[in-house]
Amino acid sequence: MIRNVTRQISNETRLHLKRLSTAAAAERSGRDARLYRRLSALGATKGSVTETINEYMREGRVVKKYELEKCIKELRKYKRYQHALEIMEWMERRGINLSLADYGVRLDLIAKVQGITAAEEYFDSLSPSIQNLSTYGALLNCYCVEKKTDKALSLFEKMDQLNFTSKSLAFNNIMSLYMRLGQPEKVPPLVQKMKSRKVPLCTFSYNILMTSYSCLDDIEGVERVFEEIKQENAKECDWTTYSNLAAAYVKAGHKEKAELALKKLEEEMEPRNREAYHYLISLHARISNLGEVYRIWDSLKHFLGITNSSYLVMLQSLSKNNDIDGLKKYYEEWESSCSTYDMRLANNVIGAYLRHDMLNDAEKVFHCALKRSKGPFFVAWEMFMLFYLSKRQIDLAQKCMEGIASRIKENKWRPKFETINDFLKYFVEEKDVSGAEEFYKFLKKVNCLSSDVYSSLLHTYIAASRTADDMRLRIKEDGIEMSRELEELLKSVCPE
Repeated sequence: MIRNVTRQISNETRLHLKRLSTAAAAERSGRDARLYRRLSALGATKGSVTETINEYMREGRVVKKYELEKCIKELRKYKRYQHALEIMEWMERRGINLSLADYGVRLDLIAKVQGITAAEEYFDSLSPSIQNLSTYGALLNCYCVEKKTDKALSLFEKMDQLNFTSKSLAFNNIMSLYMRLGQPEKVPPLVQKMKSRKVPLCTFSYNILMTSYSCLDDIEGVERVFEEIKQENAKECDWTTYSNLAAAYVKAGHKEKAELALKKLEEEMEPRNREAYHYLISLHARISNLGEVYRIWDSLKHFLGITNSSYLVMLQSLSKNNDIDGLKKYYEEWESSCSTYDMRLANNVIGAYLRHDMLNDAEKVFHCALKRSKGPFFVAWEMFMLFYLSKRQIDLAQKCMEGIASRIKENKWRPKFETINDFLKYFVEEKDVSGAEEFYKFLKKVNCLSSDVYSSLLHTYIAASRTADDMRLRIKEDGIEMSRELEELLKSVCPE
């Protein structure tokens, strides 16, 4: 009897504590959400992080460090690096103690917002006790992302001397650098070095090794790595492993094996993992499994709801499979309900419509975007430029070019090589010196002059049997290195 009463009291106590814990967690979550919503809105209102947090506190609310850390994490996820950095600066001004990991995060944010030089200066200003694995690792990652190969390898060697390479993080950064440089053949030897030094491989290490073999068209190598994970390090096998395996099979043209890998991916993923859903949709789209694309979309919608990024993945997948009806349906669905207009979605649809010669539909999307978005619109303008040029409608293509030129500030945009090349080719074929000169002015404004541009310009003059006495001087003033090819062309265009 006494035992039963004691057990009942104990159960009631546990239930009460659980309710209190749940309530406290809900309160914390609600507090986090309120603050994050205000900080997130700064992207649209252009307000101040400092003023926003201070106003939040003046309302009688207490701001905890963990709340700010969660806000920083979310802002980084959505590439709102400036605001994330401002939170950290606010924390330091308020005397909030930063952990060693926090210093690494701040260094990373400085690199993204202010550049590598500022990040190096920040690192050098830190006391020796704070120059640890976190800050060294953050700086190494910055070098690898920016492809600063010499600095990355030099820093890696220093980290090695300090015994900061006993775990996989530093090696993973160097492997990622090699992949960015288009040198996948350097990844397997680095993994062998890790194994010889008994540095444990993590999931990311295995994934990048699989990807390197895929880039080398060695599907057997990919499968060997996968078997090694299963047999020797099963705990490192998760949904990303199957995602990488499926991507390798897709690239190699092994559709059935890709489908099996995607089935395993779906079994391994958590039902509320948005990123996994996105990979499933994209990979099924690459093997033209539209039925699966729509099924997974419905599942995503049911479990998580749809964000701008989810719509973007879906629109890209439908565009890849030329499903224009589906593309139009989901774009209009997004456009009618979105709270934040994302120009990337409009660009995707404009590109798809133009590829299918649906100019009127593309123009409607663009005109709506001009009303609802602040841009930038360079990608859309460039797609229209290429479309008109492909139709030999040079006047309309040049109007698009003028539209871009009037909006360029601080050299924040460069035309694609494809765009430059197509224009130059057209002018040579049409012997259009006037058009070529206008295009030259445009390229000069966007800081895209090169010896190739001058070569095409000179070929246009030669095709039109025209000369230009000042051409040699122009090349010199534009800082273009004189090549043997240009010298030969100048003999016809600018004879001495």
